[in-house]
Amino acid sequence: MVTIEKLLTEGTKIIEQREYNNPFLDVQTILAYLLHKDRIYLHAHKKDEVDAGIEEKFYEMVKKRNEGYPLQYMINSQEFMGLDFYVAEGVLIPRPDTEILVEKIIDIVKNGPMKEKDINILDIGTGSGAIAVSLGYYLGNANVTAMDVSDDALKIAGINVKKHGLKNVELLEGDIFCHDFGDNKYHIVVSNPPYIESEIIGGLQTEVAVHEPRLALDGGTDGLNYYRRIVDVYRNIHEESGILSVEIGCDQRTAVTGIFEGSDLFAKVEGYRDLSGKDRVVTGFL
Repeated sequence: MVTIEKLLTEGTKIIEQREYNNPFLDVQTILAYLLHKDRIYLHAHKKDEVDAGIEEKFYEMVKKRNEGYPLQYMINSQEFMGLDFYVAEGVLIPRPDTEILVEKIIDIVKNGPMKEKDINILDIGTGSGAIAVSLGYYLGNANVTAMDVSDDALKIAGINVKKHGLKNVELLEGDIFCHDFGDNKYHIVVSNPPYIESEIIGGLQTEVAVHEPRLALDGGTDGLNYYRRIVDVYRNIHEESGILSVEIGCDQRTAVTGIFEGSDLFAKVEGYRDLSGKDRVVTGFL
């Protein structure tokens, strides 16, 4: 039988160092997952022996990780906004960049007139439900509709709604661009739409280009297709004094702001940066 220390050492040798990975952290995460322990346990018990079944599975997962398969899909987990989300193939893996969008919405609600009333929020293209679930979790006065065209995505989002025990998040299957909302209106519409230029996707890291759903990435020739269409849809589904807030690529602030301002819908359009100074969010206020 092999020890924890041996597996960590040999596993690290297998995974090649690339721009977007940390081999030692990866192998620790994989082994901790297989042992149902945390990473601190591995260091405290490095001389413990591991049975052959776990050893075999460990090397299988390590080799898969070395081929660029996302670690989050293997362990079905990704932290976002302090919450643990179930993720699997078919949804975009939640990223820290998107937390800027969620944090801004929470700040707007909690520090403005919306804090005093029940509000309706629509999350367009919810994927794993990271945005919708986080808003439902942290905003007790919000009723959140999580919408996606993908049945697989909605199944995963449903797992996360149930995982966090939320009664104020509703799932809605449909294509935002042809869905009939009837009389439903929303105080806040939020989205992390596909915004990568079509021709660039193939050159991204393997984890993204090969394994994450292209539907959640491809923003068309200039990366701006969904922003134009979302603004058009928003025109008919907003409440008075409503807000539209979207995540953007770090070089898209001027273009997306221009789309918002050109719609003649918004009294004010603001952009927000992350802690490293990169543009991440554009928000329009009616």
